[in-house]
Amino acid sequence: MTTLPELSDASITLDNGVAVLTLERDDVRNALTGTALIDDIIKVCNWINRDYAVGALVITGGGKAFSSGGNVKDMYERKGNFSGDPIQVQNNYRHGIQLMTKAVYEVEAPVIAALNGAAVGAGLDLACLCDIRIGCEHTKVGATFLNLGIIPGDGGAWILPRIVGEQCAAELTFSGRIVGPDEATALGILLKSVPAEELKAQAVEMARQFAAKPRQASRMTKRLLRAGQRMALNDFLDYCAGQQSLCHTSSEHREALRQFLDT
Repeated sequence: MTTLPELSDASITLDNGVAVLTLERDDVRNALTGTALIDDIIKVCNWINRDYAVGALVITGGGKAFSSGGNVKDMYERKGNFSGDPIQVQNNYRHGIQLMTKAVYEVEAPVIAALNGAAVGAGLDLACLCDIRIGCEHTKVGATFLNLGIIPGDGGAWILPRIVGEQCAAELTFSGRIVGPDEATALGILLKSVPAEELKAQAVEMARQFAAKPRQASRMTKRLLRAGQRMALNDFLDYCAGQQSLCHTSSEHREALRQFLDT
């Protein structure tokens, strides 16, 4: 039986191959800094990459917000992640929230963000690191770093242009404005917006569809989607050929063929 990771400020469930990670610090609008949420998220990502019992992951927020990103009070008081001299603050980023960025981006299984409320600053970046984002009428998103006189230190300026394109990413980042669910869907930040009472159920149902696919091939496919963003075509085709050769000799491929021919 799969052992779920022990978390401090989040909860995790696993049912029929679908893991649901809920951020449980509604008291600070699920701020990523000043809580244990960064460590919890990293734990879950590492667990998924080791355990094929997980076919897909849903990340959502408990309470009113998805995530408010960095703790603004801590920033003002220069404590926690924002304490120390410039080198110390730099290392706090490198060994803190940036590890979360890498962990979420490198999750091998499909990841769906269910944005139950505001996802701003690093909270938006967390959502954008997921493969798919679904929102509701309460969803608000914003690249709000410049409003606070800082930059997207968690890597948001790398991921957002890949989601909405360079021009839209520039406008959103330079303005720091908050975007509602309709515009977020038009921009491609959200795949779709659904009624709030249906949000989690629809995200889980999509995750179940993903989890029902052959999991070795599913994880290979996600690696291909990532690799295709950085590799030249000829190199990428060679990589695809090697990965495909593994698929053709796998037991799950044989079983999928058998089921297809039996229908």
